[in-house]
Amino acid sequence: MLGVFIGSAALVIILSVYNGFEKVILNLYSNFTPELKIEPKQGKTFNPNTAYFKALHKDPRLFSYTEVLEEKALIRYGTTGQFIGTVMGVSDEFLNNKQLDSTVEKGSFTLKNNGHNYAVIGATVQGKLSVNINDQLSALQIYTPRRDASNGADPLSAFEVRYIYPSGIFNIQQDFNGLIITPIDFMRDLLNEPANVSHIDLNYKKGTDLESVQSDIKDKLGDKFTVKNRYEQNADLYKTLKYERWFIFMILVFVMIIAIFNIIGSLTMLVIDKQKDIAILTSLGADKKLIQSIFFFEGMMISIIGCIAGMVIGLIFCILQEQFGFIKFGDNLTAIDAYPVAMKFMDFILVFLTVTVIAAIASGISARLSVKRLAEIKEEL
Repeated sequence: MLGVFIGSAALVIILSVYNGFEKVILNLYSNFTPELKIEPKQGKTFNPNTAYFKALHKDPRLFSYTEVLEEKALIRYGTTGQFIGTVMGVSDEFLNNKQLDSTVEKGSFTLKNNGHNYAVIGATVQGKLSVNINDQLSALQIYTPRRDASNGADPLSAFEVRYIYPSGIFNIQQDFNGLIITPIDFMRDLLNEPANVSHIDLNYKKGTDLESVQSDIKDKLGDKFTVKNRYEQNADLYKTLKYERWFIFMILVFVMIIAIFNIIGSLTMLVIDKQKDIAILTSLGADKKLIQSIFFFEGMMISIIGCIAGMVIGLIFCILQEQFGFIKFGDNLTAIDAYPVAMKFMDFILVFLTVTVIAAIASGISARLSVKRLAEIKEEL
């Protein structure tokens, strides 16, 4: 029973902690991954100044409608080196997401102030270029190829260059830490792109049926655009999280199998100890089915009591960790200081069903052993 108790508690706790990590990762991704993303199927940019997009912008269900113009660029800072990254110009509604401040390690998530444009850079950019956001004399130098460039003696003449000061450093994940976020006006000036955008990011208010919205937008836009939800934008991430979850579950199930199959040994010893009692019961009229059921239900009782007790302790542990966070990472550089926890009702059902199935198999094996030598025992008596 103790083995089943520990195994069940471990399953509940580890699955809940994994759910917590999954929730944290997806929340971090959601800061830069919109609920719906509209991109052109051909080409890099498109003109959003059409009747449909203007009507879409006025949809009362929208939380934010962000026009994005992005491009690869060469970034230089002082004399410390250079870095090739993605510069992403965003419209004002990008800042509607109040969770952006939680991603900032230094400075603030400021893109405009007193009529001046500012950039918020990823941790990778800061590390490569040793950017000091408190240095008001050094600006980021952003180079992009000029469309009308011609071969000349000066190679820098083939590039358009603009200067912008950093206001903050964010740290999310490797996929995003190479980004530089700027106002879209800055990118339009840099790329000489007065109207077109790379994509439009849509976020909706809570309770909106995103599947129907996505389907409706696809029908209206036709085959010239793609409309992706968060799963489609980060398909590899979601698949990885799903596979990791099942791998962890299967490893813990193997541990649980070892614990539960100890019941076979325990019940076998009990059968040996109770051989005379078994023979007496059969003499009083008990058939093989009744004898087997006695040991089967004993095995199930051991497993289920251990399982329920383990899940209760696991639940209490998770609630305490969620409220007080007493188990810390021990690393001040992480975005969260304690192990996250997110409990799901289906995890408890899954653990209970898993233990019940394995216990039924183990108890069935032990029950068959209880009547294997029944005839010989009766003859000995």
